[in-house]
Amino acid sequence: MEKSAKNKTVLKESVVVDIATKIKSAYKTYVLEHGKQPASVFQFSKINGMTEDVFYQHYNSFGALEKVLWKEFMDETLSKLHGDAVYRQYTVREKLLSFYYTWIEVLKTNRSFVLYTLNLINPKEGSPEVLKLFKREFLIYVNELLIEGKETEEIMNRPLISSKYDDGLWLQLLFVLRFWHKDESQGFEKTDAAIEKAVNLSFDLMGRSPLDTMFDFAKFVYQNK
Repeated sequence: MEKSAKNKTVLKESVVVDIATKIKSAYKTYVLEHGKQPASVFQFSKINGMTEDVFYQHYNSFGALEKVLWKEFMDETLSKLHGDAVYRQYTVREKLLSFYYTWIEVLKTNRSFVLYTLNLINPKEGSPEVLKLFKREFLIYVNELLIEGKETEEIMNRPLISSKYDDGLWLQLLFVLRFWHKDESQGFEKTDAAIEKAVNLSFDLMGRSPLDTMFDFAKFVYQNK
């Protein structure tokens, strides 16, 4: 009896996931064909042969659905990275580079939908609403990298400044995203170059610099005068 109940629960969960996947696929198809959101959940549901309540069982609005889609781009990227044994051997700088290259590959397979949403975002908006869930997952990821980087001394722990490193890396991600959005080079080669330069610059700024050496020296002299 317990095994039968467990099988029914698994089957029910599978059906729910399948419906959610179909809704996401149908939504992407609609906005790409029409260039805008459906007029209403009722209209969208009717077109796809379901009732409104089925849609609302999974998403409370089209905006919420789009946030989930963007979060899944992050989930897929991290899944690919963590499934790669070589990735675990990388330095923190190499891990962030690998993240960007993998993330862009994920976005490439969804470029039409990504461009649709990006074209609706105000370029001056620092944290677009559609990226809310994505940003939350990204900040968790980069803060793990920052902790690791401080432990390996790839990243310097500087008073007042280091608490803002994650904000700087978020702005860096938005730069990469917008650069890729406008990139018309073959194979997005310019985006690859932009990623490398942006990541190297950020680690040059967060890593040890001549100013740190100067500060250490001044501190030593002061303590031993």
